[in-house]
Amino acid sequence: MTLLNQNYLKLPGSYLFSEIAKKVAAFKAAHPDKSVISLGIGDVSAPLAPAVVEALQKASLEMGSADTFRGYGPEQGYAFLREAILQNDYTARGINLSADEIFVSDGAKSDVANFQELFSPSCVVAVQNPVYPVYVDTNVMAGRTGPFANGAFAGLVYLPCTQQNAFTPDLPHTRADLVYLCSPNNPTGAALTREQLTRWVTWAKANHAVILFDSAYEAFISQPDVPHSIYEIPGAQEVAVEFRSFSKTAGFTGTRCAYTVVPKALQVQDESGRNYSLNALWLRRQTTKFNGVPYIVQRAAEAVYSPAGKAQTRQAVQTYMQNAQVILSALQNAGLTAYGGVNAPYIWLKTPNGLDSWAFFDKLLSEACVVGTPGVGFGACGEGFFRLTAFNTPQLTQQAAGRIAALTF
Repeated sequence: MTLLNQNYLKLPGSYLFSEIAKKVAAFKAAHPDKSVISLGIGDVSAPLAPAVVEALQKASLEMGSADTFRGYGPEQGYAFLREAILQNDYTARGINLSADEIFVSDGAKSDVANFQELFSPSCVVAVQNPVYPVYVDTNVMAGRTGPFANGAFAGLVYLPCTQQNAFTPDLPHTRADLVYLCSPNNPTGAALTREQLTRWVTWAKANHAVILFDSAYEAFISQPDVPHSIYEIPGAQEVAVEFRSFSKTAGFTGTRCAYTVVPKALQVQDESGRNYSLNALWLRRQTTKFNGVPYIVQRAAEAVYSPAGKAQTRQAVQTYMQNAQVILSALQNAGLTAYGGVNAPYIWLKTPNGLDSWAFFDKLLSEACVVGTPGVGFGACGEGFFRLTAFNTPQLTQQAAGRIAALTF
């Protein structure tokens, strides 16, 4: 008899954003005359930058000529993109890495989900709470947790991120082998300062732990004491893997390109105490399971680092952050409590009058025709909160903010 992987049965019935999509579709079908504005899923609205489109078109034409056609590329990414990433995102910040420590992929979500394969099922995982669901769900699928009950999976170490600690996690008080940190954070918008991140690196070194650091939103950082990379912290290359994405930085949500940095200094042990390079193991994994990102997409990503590309993508980021301020101001003027929107394109709203997260979702959709994300969908500590994103157009963002502010609570 063919048996299934029963770890999948521990998961909730559907993925958070799939559930939201079903609810929104049902509302639209029942109210075809109403205009629904989404501040929910973190998809972008601005088109690709002209410099990126030009590079994409040029590379497409190359693929149509026998002289410049390319078939399979290197699974870890073409040298031209890895070097551009290295020089612009790391060397320019005084970080000493090499191009072969950078692995180009089709999305940070994929890499964050897949990287846990390199570790023993016995590893104890710590996650922020609330947390991006993929960190948790993929470890559930891998068998690192017990069942789900009372808003939590047995076996996971949850790091509460609440109003009391400014939505930044405290160090674990129990064993944790793998720690997922997202800064700037999705969903809360909070960001770890240099001092806070230094404490995490020191803790990881002392406890022989590995930090899986998601910095997909680093382009939105505005405060000088918030590091753009964990490798700005001395010693981080010995304990941390970093995940980055072009999705929000340059509008690649539909184009798909990201990268993961796995320093050669980062090693883990087997049961006999022998050391192994995570860099070498991730390369082995990628060459086995991944055929690389299309050449034309990598050329488009390279163009993000051109002078024109930098200016154009920076303008899009600034527009989104202006949207965030519009949302924040409208909420605060309406007497609502909201956080985020400074180093990240997310607004973390405290639901009023004791409404739970899904009740606020229903009220927002039915009375304002605005879609957001219930905080409880990110974990138990998200109950009573609600995430709004700044990724819609300025015009629709302004409309949506006005609709929310006009509600009676």
